Amino acid sequence: MIIIDQRSRTPIFEQIKEQILGLITSGELKPDDKLPSIRQLASELNLNVNTVKRAFQELEIEKVVYSIPAKGCFVSHSAIENTIVIDNATAEIKRIVASAKAKGVPYENVISLINEIYKAGEIND
Repeated sequence: MIIIDQRSRTPIFEQIKEQILGLITSGELKPDDKLPSIRQLASELNLNVNTVKRAFQELEIEKVVYSIPAKGCFVSHSAIENTIVIDNATAEIKRIVASAKAKGVPYENVISLINEIYKAGEIND
């Protein structure tokens, strides 16, 4: 379900968040589907429980998931069209494009790269 790249510059909790969001947008996780428990996922991925907990907490703050005490975390009904997630992604894109522009990357190269990455559906650091 979730694969962690220890060599990536992306923090592990962010990798977990992004992959859960990917599973939701691809339809593998649907509204009200139960996520694995924090302890279970930490054990499967050989991670510290606090790392997984942080990812789940941020997903809950962003209203991608909701938790029920003593039951677990579940996918929210509004996870895909969640404006917090979209706004955060938009802000990241703006920051990255501004950085590329400041470094002299031509407009055509930026657009081409964005199209290539978006169509491929994956990013390799």
